[in-house]
Amino acid sequence: MNTFKDLGLNEDLLHAITDLGFEKPSEVQDKAIPILLQEDTDLVALAQTGTGKTAAFGFPMLQKINVDSRTTQGLILSPTRELCLQITNEIKQYGKYCKGLNVVAIYGGASITDQARAVKKGAQIIVATPGRMKDMISRRLVDITKIEYSVLDEADEMLNMGFYEDITEILSHTPEEKNTWLFSATMPKEVSVIAKKFMDNPVEITVGNKNESTSQVSHEYYLVNSRDRYQALKRLSDANPDIFSVIFCRTKRDTQKVAENLIEDGYSAGALHGDLSQNQRDLVMRSFRNKQIQMLVATDVAARGIDVDDITHVINYQLPDEPEIYTHRSGRTGRAGKTGISMVIVSKSEVRKIKSIERIIKKQFEKKEIPDGMEICEVQLMSLANKIHNTEVNHEIDKYLTSINDLFEDSSKDELIKKFFSVEFTRFFNYYQKTKNLNATESSRDREGGRDYNKSSNDSRYFINVGRKDGYDWMKLKDFLKEVLELGRDDVFKVDVKESFSFFNTEKEHQEKVLAFFTDFKQDGRFVNVEVSEDRGGGGRSRGGRRDGGGGRRRDGGGDRRRGSSDRPRGERRSSGRRSDSGDRNERRSDSGNRSERRSAENKSGRSDRDKSEFKTTHARPRRSRR
Repeated sequence: MNTFKDLGLNEDLLHAITDLGFEKPSEVQDKAIPILLQEDTDLVALAQTGTGKTAAFGFPMLQKINVDSRTTQGLILSPTRELCLQITNEIKQYGKYCKGLNVVAIYGGASITDQARAVKKGAQIIVATPGRMKDMISRRLVDITKIEYSVLDEADEMLNMGFYEDITEILSHTPEEKNTWLFSATMPKEVSVIAKKFMDNPVEITVGNKNESTSQVSHEYYLVNSRDRYQALKRLSDANPDIFSVIFCRTKRDTQKVAENLIEDGYSAGALHGDLSQNQRDLVMRSFRNKQIQMLVATDVAARGIDVDDITHVINYQLPDEPEIYTHRSGRTGRAGKTGISMVIVSKSEVRKIKSIERIIKKQFEKKEIPDGMEICEVQLMSLANKIHNTEVNHEIDKYLTSINDLFEDSSKDELIKKFFSVEFTRFFNYYQKTKNLNATESSRDREGGRDYNKSSNDSRYFINVGRKDGYDWMKLKDFLKEVLELGRDDVFKVDVKESFSFFNTEKEHQEKVLAFFTDFKQDGRFVNVEVSEDRGGGGRSRGGRRDGGGGRRRDGGGDRRRGSSDRPRGERRSSGRRSDSGDRNERRSDSGNRSERRSAENKSGRSDRDKSEFKTTHARPRRSRR
């Protein structure tokens, strides 16, 4: 492999590289830097997170711009504030011997006036998030009409976050003859589209295979019941005493909740998600980099700014909605030539997803068991013994040895060792001695025929008479059902919200519970009705779609969610539209009579109506500190 000098970098950059301690270029740097230095060309580079992509475009840009000019010549777009700041800091380090260089970060959550003032002083390179950049362009606070180089970093993630229109708008203000360099970890169809639209015959380089996970990371999954997910997380942490990890959750709310529970249970943890202010996020990241936080709980979006080389484990507390996102998650560990472990905690309904991910990353998962309490006690005990064995003696203790020896004069060596280690061992032993086995049994159907990202399984689909007009989208309805039914987050799926009704799925084992709960259930004085639907669902959640007219019922199975009312269940339709025949009217009258009977029976039995607020609390768990 070449050295950095062989790549053609100038002395100022080589001097900075020496200061940073870089010895040899990574594969993506070795491939990209010579091309970008020698040619004025567009480039698509596909490489995993942690392979040194910032330096791959940073060094060529620094060498090619004119630092004597105050004109903005380079624009780098990144998906998150953290990544924007990280790239800015790295570019500044690379160019610290380039006199006159000014690199400015533009991102939301900070003063736009201060950022505009920094740009006005003359910024040869601007690093920006799409939203804030678009805002500054519209206010005419920044001029990018003369840039020569544009970089789309983490392009796949920017598109996943919905920045396509913003990127299009921003690039429309740049000259056509500029060079565009696109860097991405994966190559979904959307990235291909943006490459065709904004780039002219780009050179493409690939490190590894497209969408493939790095060979430095091993992949493991642990099968538990949904209700035991948090307990499994704690055991995995306790079984790895030196863990330095990122824990991924799907939503901001789950991220905050898991972090708060870990802190309450005595773990060194912190949360990173979009609801935090910029100062809070900076504080959390600073603590994590300094290893004051051992377990960082994060959403996928917020974690894009994490650039820490020593992460030992990535824990997927919940699998992502899109299997490609797993590649980004696992790329947080195994960086800079080090090895790492990516763990996945799954319920039975999710096991099939593992196969989907294996096909994408071209790696096999190893099924492992959640350790039992006594295994964890042994691991913790030996970890403490090794720390003591490797501790250097502080001779300031010598003056206290006489008093200590007098205290333990009657104790033998074995007694002294037992007492010393029991201080730590007893805490774990008392906590774990009566805990249950958390491992769930996996059947062949779970692995081969269970539910994956695209296929249906042995589950039940339900009709419910609430929809968008009642203020629900798919996420709000899923959260409501999860909480009132006291199910795990992954136990409710394929939520499909229409205008005045919706559909959702659970495993068949929950069917009796779901139907029983919604018998005579009222919310805000209105009956909420749930019935089993014959339709199997379309394998995804609907973002909209119109409701079709109501006459005929199709019974051909399938899963086309665009049918609207055709996938309503047989039987009464409490929230359906106009009925087109007498049979429907009879159903409605019958339904009305049934409601009257229910209300009468309810009054006779003296039961009060349950309302929504009664069920808005989550399942309480015992607060027991492991420390």
